[in-house]
Amino acid sequence: MPLELVVSLVFFSAGLVQGVSGFGAALLSMPLLVMVVDVREAVTLSLLNGLIINLFLSVQLKSHLDWRKILPLVVGCLPGIYAGVTLLKQMNPAIMKGCLGLLIVAYAVYCLTGRLRHRPLGRAWAYVAGFAAGTLGSAFSTGGPPVIIYTTLTGWHKDQIKATLSSFFLFITVLSLGAHAASGLTTPHVLRLFAVTALPVLAGVFLGSQFYKRLATITYLTIIYYLLIGLGIMLIVSGLR
Repeated sequence: MPLELVVSLVFFSAGLVQGVSGFGAALLSMPLLVMVVDVREAVTLSLLNGLIINLFLSVQLKSHLDWRKILPLVVGCLPGIYAGVTLLKQMNPAIMKGCLGLLIVAYAVYCLTGRLRHRPLGRAWAYVAGFAAGTLGSAFSTGGPPVIIYTTLTGWHKDQIKATLSSFFLFITVLSLGAHAASGLTTPHVLRLFAVTALPVLAGVFLGSQFYKRLATITYLTIIYYLLIGLGIMLIVSGLR
């Protein structure tokens, strides 16, 4: 099967997943991409398509965007990026990934039991979630879980959750792409593959977002919890390698 067709199918599926949930594109795409392209190319290509996905969702949900919700996450993320680089130099990545994976799985399973009770969270927790996201993102490229967990704890409507996730991930993606471009990782081959996959990923996220509109908030949260279990398991497996 031609490479272009393979990566197009991968990103169509990734766009579909994130169109429904507001995250998870990289969770699906990265394990598949590294089987057909170099891992550095896979990361950059995933970020480029992530830009399309998060931009589309942010525009689609613009009426639900609330900068009072988003800004603390962004502010907390910036020092977290520096902390993550320092953490990576000091600690064993395998142990950290395994522990993080176990915590994520435990949290998601606990939520699925129906025992979790949403309660008002102070704004300080948004800064904490942003800091944790920046730390884990720069250290292990897994910055999503803290923000995802924070938004599911707030008791917000599904549109507010998805809008906040999409806009925050858009900010992180732009920063990451700038770093990749500056370091020479955005190669002509990556850009050629991006040109091929842009339309499929856009089609996927559009279809996913149409399905999302039919979901009740509780159903939406249930999907998020199952995706978190998948992400946690992937982190545990990654830590064992």
